[in-house]
Order: sequence, then C-alpha cells, then structure tokens
Amino acid sequence: MSDIIHGFQPVYDANSEVLILGSFPSVKSRQTDFYYGNRQNRFWKMLFGFFGEERKEEVAAKKEFLLRRHVALWDVVMSCEIKGSSDATIKNYTVADVPALLAKTKIRLVLLNGTTAFKIFERPFPLFPVPYALMPSTSPANVRYDEGAWIAALTAAFVHG
Repeated sequence: MSDIIHGFQPVYDANSEVLILGSFPSVKSRQTDFYYGNRQNRFWKMLFGFFGEERKEEVAAKKEFLLRRHVALWDVVMSCEIKGSSDATIKNYTVADVPALLAKTKIRLVLLNGTTAFKIFERPFPLFPVPYALMPSTSPANVRYDEGAWIAALTAAFVHG
C-alpha cells in the first residue's frame, strides 16, 4: 500500500443537473491529472457519444463539454490508500461532501460509476435527497460493461427529465 493519495476536485457549475460519481482516479488518470485518463476506459467515448459529439482529449475541452451538457463529475472517495488502480485495495478513505455539492447545483440524479462507488456512497448517504443509481463501471477491467444501461439512464435524465 502507498501513502494517502488525493483525488480531483469536482467539475460542476450552478446549472449541473446530473452528477456522475466514480470511485477514485486510476494511476493513468492521476498521471493525466483528470478523470478517466485511461484511453481504454469507456467513459468519454460513451458520454460524448450519447450527446452526439466528437470525443475530445484536452482537459479544458472535456470540462467545457461537461458544463455545457449540465453534467457534474467527481469521485466519491476524496483521498485514500490504494494499490495501483485497484478499487478492491481502497482503504483509509475520506468521502466527498456530496451534499455540499448538491446545495450549489441543480443536481436531480446521481449516477454511480461501478459497484465500489455505489457501496462507498451508500454508507454515509443512506437517505440521499435525490435519486441515485448504480451504473456498470466503464473501466476496461469490467467485462460486463453495458453501455445500454448508461444510455437509458442519460436518456431518462436529459431527454425525458
């Protein structure tokens, strides 16, 4: 195990409506200093694809895209000890202050990217004031990834919401 490692600040603004929470940045994400930095992760391809936009690689372009599309992005774990990129090794973690973020936004749905994010989120927030859902992890390690589940949740939030 390593020492305590810190994650990223949230990307959001007052108009953010859907919050996507991951678990904790991977080694590649920490190297690129932004969320889902591993090109094999399906996150950016799925999200840009949902909105019918060409995938961008630059961090500034990704932030602009998220804010323009009213998507907030953060991780449920703010800091922790972790071995490599393995969620299974996360320990001694601190949880993000998601209710504080809610108070500054129009968040009406939280999508949790993977089981680890979901389990860590549910412990401190069992009576969360907005709906939340477990989504299949976009990690390249997830052999059961289901893009259809993401598309359905995003469609319900943005097209029918």
